[in-house]
Amino acid sequence: MHASQGRSASLGLALASAFAFGGSGVAAKPLIEAGLDPLHVVWLRVAGAALVMLPVTWRHRVLVRSRPILLVGFGLLAVAGVQAFYFAALSRVPVGVALLVEYLAPALVLGWVRFVQRRTVTRGAAVGVVLAVGGLTCVVEIWSGLSFDVVGLLLALGAACCQVGYFVLSDQGSADSAEGVEPPHPVGVIAYGLLIGTVVLTVVARPWGMDWSVLGGSAGMDGMDVPAWLLLVWIVLISTVIAYVTGVISVRLLSPAVAGVVACLEAVIATVLAWVMLGEHLSAPQLIGGSMVLVGAFIAQAATPKTPSGPVASGRGEGHTAGSGGGRAAVEGELSAGRAAT
Repeated sequence: MHASQGRSASLGLALASAFAFGGSGVAAKPLIEAGLDPLHVVWLRVAGAALVMLPVTWRHRVLVRSRPILLVGFGLLAVAGVQAFYFAALSRVPVGVALLVEYLAPALVLGWVRFVQRRTVTRGAAVGVVLAVGGLTCVVEIWSGLSFDVVGLLLALGAACCQVGYFVLSDQGSADSAEGVEPPHPVGVIAYGLLIGTVVLTVVARPWGMDWSVLGGSAGMDGMDVPAWLLLVWIVLISTVIAYVTGVISVRLLSPAVAGVVACLEAVIATVLAWVMLGEHLSAPQLIGGSMVLVGAFIAQAATPKTPSGPVASGRGEGHTAGSGGGRAAVEGELSAGRAAT
């Protein structure tokens, strides 16, 4: 009885994380359309979340000495890179399309494994890649000559590549677990990633030139005016802080396979929310293609050659770790597959 209740609670946390991550684009796009630069929206999101997470960075300050490369990589790729490319893509293409393109990351990881590391991939992995790429052609309606903004699609692909970069970086520390070295606490990695991402984005975005008056006004959501500051609060607290924390907890409690399936729901949730709240309707072929991308991404992730746990797969005091493909599932759960960290 208690076990089933605990599993239900874990699934609830995973769904809450997927919902929170999925709502980031829906809340950010009205701010961009109201006049804020996409990079400024990203800076506000990351800087606000870093401020909230400052007590966590202090608690896990030992990571600065023990895992500097991991922290820098997380900040540059998983935080600054993924979110900057994703939000920039939102200014040109629908939320659902941007996120679905980003979900090519697991398939791109397989490409890295096969052609760069020259390791054999399974037939299931190849099927997953074919499904994902085939689904993407439907999402962008390639038979219409790319009806979406090509630059927007490339920006979304950039977000996927940043995710791949972090997945690869994560794998580099997998030997530590095999040698009995305790993996760093995932919440600590996230907190420092947000802090480092803020520093990087401050240089790139130059927030002192932001039109701060936009935050005092309202933003339109499919004909309805919403206070801009309320959307910012949603992005910082719900779509970043709560999304990351609930994602980490759920990944540590659920099996990697289940966590991977739930993480894929983020794209579905984002598409539905964009449909309802922003009026961004996708055609039937695009919906079918989106389903193919998600199924292919999950198959590719599940079929990735197994390695020991990645460096952020578990934290202190846990009796189990997310292993092998679970290292990536854990990362996806924490970042969105985005997660993405988006």
